[in-house]
Amino acid sequence: MPYKVFFVEDEIAIREGIRDNVDWRAHGFEFCGEASDGEIALQLLQTIKPDVLITDIRMPFMDGLQLSQIVRDRLPSTKIIILSGHDEFAYAQKAIKLGVFEYLLKPVSVQDLHAVLDKAAAALEQEQQELQALQKLQDQVEEHRAALRERFLLKLVTGAAAPVEAIAKSQALGLDLVARSYLVVLLRIESRSPSEPMDLDRQQRVQQLVAALMENHPDAYLLRTDFRELVLLLKGLSPENLNAELDHLLERIRQEVAVFHCELIVGLGTPQMRITEICHSYLDAVDNLRATAGERSGYPDDGSEKTDLLGVDRSAVEDLLKTGTAEDFTAFYEAFSRPLGPTALASPLVKSYVFTDIVLAAAKFVDELGGDVDQVIPELGSIGKVLANINTVEQLRERVQAVLVSALAFRDNRVGRHYDEVIRQAQAYIDSRFSDPALALSDVAVCVNLSACHFSAIFSQETGRTFKEYLTEIRIKTAKELLRTTALKAFEIGYQVGYNDPHYFSHVFHKNTGLTPMEFRAQAG
Repeated sequence: MPYKVFFVEDEIAIREGIRDNVDWRAHGFEFCGEASDGEIALQLLQTIKPDVLITDIRMPFMDGLQLSQIVRDRLPSTKIIILSGHDEFAYAQKAIKLGVFEYLLKPVSVQDLHAVLDKAAAALEQEQQELQALQKLQDQVEEHRAALRERFLLKLVTGAAAPVEAIAKSQALGLDLVARSYLVVLLRIESRSPSEPMDLDRQQRVQQLVAALMENHPDAYLLRTDFRELVLLLKGLSPENLNAELDHLLERIRQEVAVFHCELIVGLGTPQMRITEICHSYLDAVDNLRATAGERSGYPDDGSEKTDLLGVDRSAVEDLLKTGTAEDFTAFYEAFSRPLGPTALASPLVKSYVFTDIVLAAAKFVDELGGDVDQVIPELGSIGKVLANINTVEQLRERVQAVLVSALAFRDNRVGRHYDEVIRQAQAYIDSRFSDPALALSDVAVCVNLSACHFSAIFSQETGRTFKEYLTEIRIKTAKELLRTTALKAFEIGYQVGYNDPHYFSHVFHKNTGLTPMEFRAQAG
């Protein structure tokens, strides 16, 4: 899609000559309007909002500099190209202060304008790419934030978050939890007809619809546990207030899901006055949903007592990872899951809580040992997908066992690798200080509490590279990134990566890449 350009010039012969002789489309532009002075142009500019404004300086009523000032304030993204018949420094100085894109002296040739238009089109394209990249980054941040919110709400309703932690964490995530009363409600979406079970697409659309209804509600938080069940957390001034608000919300949800030929099964918790008691409201909701829906709800009625997630011994996971073996898993899992019982483990939310908690504990353990978490615990990057395929208590047990056994195997494989932590600390120290030209092997040796000679031997033995080779590799890698992604001069990049002598930097770069810095950049172009 071509960019829009607007032209302001009081001399009609010049205006028509430029308008009719410049090949706008060939250079990525559409000529979208013209005016004889700034005052007339201003009214049109506010409607058209061009990408580029070309304007003469000397015009009646409102000159080009005055127009440029107003356009810069109202249309800051518009590129301004000024044409001037006066080679005076004062005009150019004012134009620079206004941030004009280009300042051309008359007479201006068609070739000159073509060149400036190409330059403007390239700048606009670059800005669009940067905006798209920024938007993508913002979307990723928001997705991550949403995932953190769901994880936090999961801990909150399952009783795993202390009051002080809950309030601090909620504020950091943009959630206002402080209230006088809290209520948890479980929502189960089922097909009206047993002969037409809920397919995945319909389940997803219904959940998205309910989530959209809750999105702008200041006192309602929604947590999706699986494709059929939703957890709704309400906060308010009093139990009466919560019940009235809940009736209103449930009526709206029922009306909306009715078009999908679904029915809403509700498990109502009991109102609670404290954040630490939210989990009790959830547990009541679990029991009430089971009683309301019976076998259809997915909770087996085994006559067990109400679930108490606070009774789960989370330290047992850490103990198994630190000192246990794969053969200890059966005893561990029976002791770990005993407080829950089969009733709770059949709950999608409790299932999600147990599996997520164990995956996070295993990932943290592997990371602290210096392992590649994505390789050892691949479930960390696909928790939702794994949970969607866990339909029974036995399947949950099998997946938990797979995660823990993998972490234990990694731990055992590291036996005898005494220097892993030393190397990890040394590399982290080098990576954070490589831009210091004075960085020496002795500095790193002091960091890891070894003599320079001993450290040098260990580093070479464990990494297969000398200290100098590793430092050079980091510096050259960073220099290549800067040459690809910035307009910095080669000597400036050399300074940034730890070389005070530009000639020596160029020599080292050529030795490691086969190209000079400028040849490398030209190759990229």
